[in-house]
Amino acid sequence: METKMILKTLGTAMLAAGLLTSAALAQAETVRWSRSADVTTLDPHVFNTGTNFVLMHQMYETLLNRTKDGKLQPLLATEWKMLANDPTVWEFKIRPNVKFHDGKPLTAKDVVFSLNRAKGPNAQVKSLLASVDSITAVDNLTVHVKTKGPNLIFPNNLTNIFIMNEEWAKANGALETQDATSKTENGATRAVNGTGAFVLTTREVDSRTVMKQNPNYWGKGQFPLQVTELVYLPIKSPATRVAALLSGEVDFAQDIPAQDVARLKQDAKLRINEGPENRSIFLGLNVGSPELKSSNVKGKNPLADPKVREAMELAIDRDAIKRSVMRGLSNPSGVMAPPFVNGYDKAMAAYPKADVNKAKALLKEAGYPEGFTITLHTPNDRYVNDEAISTAIAGFLGRVGIKTEVSSRPIAQHSVSIVNADSDFYLYGWGVPTYDSAYIFDFLVATRGKEGRGAQNATHYSNPDLDAKIISLSSESDVAKRNATIKDIWKVVQKERFYIPLHDQVIHFASVKSIDVPVHPDNVVHFKDVKINKNAK
Repeated sequence: METKMILKTLGTAMLAAGLLTSAALAQAETVRWSRSADVTTLDPHVFNTGTNFVLMHQMYETLLNRTKDGKLQPLLATEWKMLANDPTVWEFKIRPNVKFHDGKPLTAKDVVFSLNRAKGPNAQVKSLLASVDSITAVDNLTVHVKTKGPNLIFPNNLTNIFIMNEEWAKANGALETQDATSKTENGATRAVNGTGAFVLTTREVDSRTVMKQNPNYWGKGQFPLQVTELVYLPIKSPATRVAALLSGEVDFAQDIPAQDVARLKQDAKLRINEGPENRSIFLGLNVGSPELKSSNVKGKNPLADPKVREAMELAIDRDAIKRSVMRGLSNPSGVMAPPFVNGYDKAMAAYPKADVNKAKALLKEAGYPEGFTITLHTPNDRYVNDEAISTAIAGFLGRVGIKTEVSSRPIAQHSVSIVNADSDFYLYGWGVPTYDSAYIFDFLVATRGKEGRGAQNATHYSNPDLDAKIISLSSESDVAKRNATIKDIWKVVQKERFYIPLHDQVIHFASVKSIDVPVHPDNVVHFKDVKINKNAK
């Protein structure tokens, strides 16, 4: 009898527990999110890549954020202004009562630490802070950033500079940014202590990263916060990623192949949102090395000749890429600045039509009547149809005698190669989160290492006069003069052709009907903003 009572009591308790668990699960909203590639590291200041940034935005936060219409909005900073009595100083008021995931309070000292860390020698985001002279904590919730001159757009540079806890970084051996060019790690490589809406629970590199909603998030009541668990699933194969979405194994997918968009739009179970991306796809040419590693031309560099570079551009048929590779889902362009960007000029975006005969004539004039060989390095898991674009490029160049071997690799390896500047010829993409041309110039055009700039300039191009103009953009207080300088810089970049722009991307977000994720020009998703409607049809 006693045994039966114990079993009955235990059974009742288990049933109650089961009901409670079911109730909790009914309220839980897990979103399984897939992209083409995993992040290269969880250290927030290493790579300047969109893939890394999107995941970091779920767990870390920045001082300012950008809305889907491109406007700056407060995040960890509630106010910011240029001081009236000193236009070289920007003042930021830090949001009170914010805690890191480990419970430590956010203070101005953490902001000072994070910005200085992001300026470090190994930080690939340091060009964003190249104009900074000093960073000071005025009080517990006020930070002054002094720039080398009146930097009119400095707050624009902070939307991807994540704030860390200094005490945690010190305790975990992460005071300095991880070295992206080596295999060394630090305490922030696989662990996160941010202030964001999601807390890291498990991390399996190239497999899955699981995050759960931060129970102490400061933004409760200000954001929907309907996603309680977020599972990030990198799936390299486009076909497998799409199949996972169709089978219900994935709830939301990015990096949708262009050839699958029309088919997915016809599926009644899915929602497809689309819009233009603030990102250009282009080719980079090593114009500065004495000799190319991958070419049969020895003793000189054919890409150093302007006629060769013009011939390569004329060989490429951007319209054919749009039609056959991108299935109409790209915007061909002759400039690597999308229309969202200050300094964009529609006339500048005009591009030459493919002209094989003229390209051959230019190669002959340059002394390469039979062409030459070269290797085109390309990512195969980052941009829409990136490897297919590169294969098409090789075909176009082959028509004029430039025999091109395509070498594809994951974006993690490709990014390191760009940092090391060891490719002769490569396909790359660049978004502009500041919405200003200076971001493109600082990272891709400036001489590498010049006052902390040129971190992603793998072309070996260097122009001291252009460097001086680029540097001046961060201290010019006259908007008209600044914009005139931007125009002058673009003229040189276009004329020199050390980059060959191809097109601007179009974003496609694919999800189950219950999830509606609006397209952001920066291809960013903040899951704290995502709403879930289970009754959506």
